[in-house]
Amino acid sequence: MRHVAVGVSIIAASDGAMRAGLTATAVCSVTADPPRLVVFVNKNVVADQVIRNSGALCVNVLAGEQEDVAKAFAGMIEGVHGDTRFGFGRWNTLATGAPALDGALTNFDCRVVKVYDESTHHAFLCEVLATRERNDGEALIYLNGGFRRLPQ
Repeated sequence: MRHVAVGVSIIAASDGAMRAGLTATAVCSVTADPPRLVVFVNKNVVADQVIRNSGALCVNVLAGEQEDVAKAFAGMIEGVHGDTRFGFGRWNTLATGAPALDGALTNFDCRVVKVYDESTHHAFLCEVLATRERNDGEALIYLNGGFRRLPQ
């Protein structure tokens, strides 16, 4: 799987004052009408419980210049854990209240419609309620153990 190039996203959720997020590459479009995505999240991360409690998440598709955000949410920056990850980038909300990253290539703000138990992960089937996008910038991808930029 290291040889499969994939887009990099931050999956972010909030439940009251609790915010959590993770860097993810396991995000896939399911249907266009209604707009739905599937997002896979490891059961052992805090974000999994926050998503299940809130019933919402935001998929923030990263731009090439947002590698520092990807590293922060992947636990690749020493001393950066939990809510301090949200110190990387500027954050606001769209429809659901889940954290949406300013400057992401795309934000998909979603309501979870179904949860599947898949071994070590939960698969969250999500209905997209709101989007935001930009029309410039490079995509951030992950390939063979490293982040790379892919020009549009």
